[in-house]
Amino acid sequence: MSKKRNKILEDIINFIGLILAFMLFVFWISDKTKFYLLFGALVIATFVMTFIFIKQKRGRFNSIHQWNSNRDLLLRVRSMHPNEFEEYIADLYRRLGYKTEKVGGSHDGGIDVIAKKDGMKHYIQCKKHITSRAGVSDVREFAGALIDKLANDEGIFITTNIFTPEAKQYAKDKPIKLIDSNALLRLIKQTGKNKDEITINEDFGKCPKCGGELAEKNGRYGKFLGCSNYPKCGYAKNINNK
Repeated sequence: MSKKRNKILEDIINFIGLILAFMLFVFWISDKTKFYLLFGALVIATFVMTFIFIKQKRGRFNSIHQWNSNRDLLLRVRSMHPNEFEEYIADLYRRLGYKTEKVGGSHDGGIDVIAKKDGMKHYIQCKKHITSRAGVSDVREFAGALIDKLANDEGIFITTNIFTPEAKQYAKDKPIKLIDSNALLRLIKQTGKNKDEITINEDFGKCPKCGGELAEKNGRYGKFLGCSNYPKCGYAKNINNK
């Protein structure tokens, strides 16, 4: 959904809210019975809408793990609207044991999600890149947004592509963790049903058949390297021969 459509929807909701608030005020003065009936209906409607929203979010999160390969999984994440991607990252860290808050928006100050765990805050910026890489200017801007926030806390910059060497060098001596597409896939796998079955590592290299990423998997006869594009590609190699 575009920002323009989001703004229109927000304006409509605010307008309806004002009408309902006015009706509650009128009924409170003129007819207490109608006031309590309307107020009760609004409370029930709020609970129902909240339940539906949470269920949809969980369903959307769980559907991510139904893809057959890392490539398909990454394509699904990259196809998200930026706002949806921020919500997904908040859900992801929540499932990893963090208490999260999505703060992204036009006035987010460069911080999209705040994740808390073990008394430490993690300020997260989410950048959905498809073909372009996250450069040093992106990381420098994020560091500027954190200048008054980082004491014993940490900044996390997440991209769905890769970082330039200059960006990695810039972040090396700063409390900023860079998470590229491969690292993001590893985090996603940690929350899935098969989280112990697949380990992604850049050092495994590319599949000689299709060029996909090789991943460490657990099979009937032990660990082996298999193509992340399985079942489209059935390449496999004994882990001991790596």
